[in-house]
Amino acid sequence: MPTCSQGHDSADEEFCDVCGLAFDSTPAVAAAAPVVQEEARNCPSCGAPLDDRFCEDCGADSLAVIPAAQPAAPAVSAVPEPVSAPVVAAPVGPKVSTWSVVVSADRKYYESVKADGGPDADSIQFPPYCPDRHFPLRGDQVSVGRRSATRGILPDIDLTGPPEDPGVSRLHALLVANAEGGWAVVDMNSANGTFLNYRKDNLKPNTPRPLTDGDRIHMGAWTTITLYADT
Repeated sequence: MPTCSQGHDSADEEFCDVCGLAFDSTPAVAAAAPVVQEEARNCPSCGAPLDDRFCEDCGADSLAVIPAAQPAAPAVSAVPEPVSAPVVAAPVGPKVSTWSVVVSADRKYYESVKADGGPDADSIQFPPYCPDRHFPLRGDQVSVGRRSATRGILPDIDLTGPPEDPGVSRLHALLVANAEGGWAVVDMNSANGTFLNYRKDNLKPNTPRPLTDGDRIHMGAWTTITLYADT
């Protein structure tokens, strides 16, 4: 009975009944597996040498897929930028730098006084010649009247004359500057009243009345003071 190279007795002469080895072959020698040097690995996150799956320095998982860096998206402001509205220029009127008044003998006003039959209206004559007088308005207030040395009244706009309007009181009115850059007129409780723009109702005493460019202030028998805005 043949015996294989492994020491098995076999009834078959070609192949061992136990291990199947051919009797004419030599024992197979298992080829030694090549020794593969394990490639050193580094942490994909911090670059430290890896001995295991997780980095001992930063704790990163070496098997995790780290996406390639993407370019940063531009920052979007949370507050939308304001949309510039077209600038519309406001209408600009003439700039007033100074104000002035013109004092004149007003026949229209004189005729209305005579028609109303005021005190001594018939005895007062309209002046044959009375040139216009110009006065700039300066400061906070300008007094209007006829001076009186004995009473110490020296108005800024002195209507003593000649010619003299006897219906104008010694301190008849005040022209008062206001915060808006304009002027108002105040009747100082005059004897014959102060009127505006040919109206028949006289102004309330001691009460400012706002004026505009071109307004006419009437007092006495024939005196009119016209306000002008000088641009």
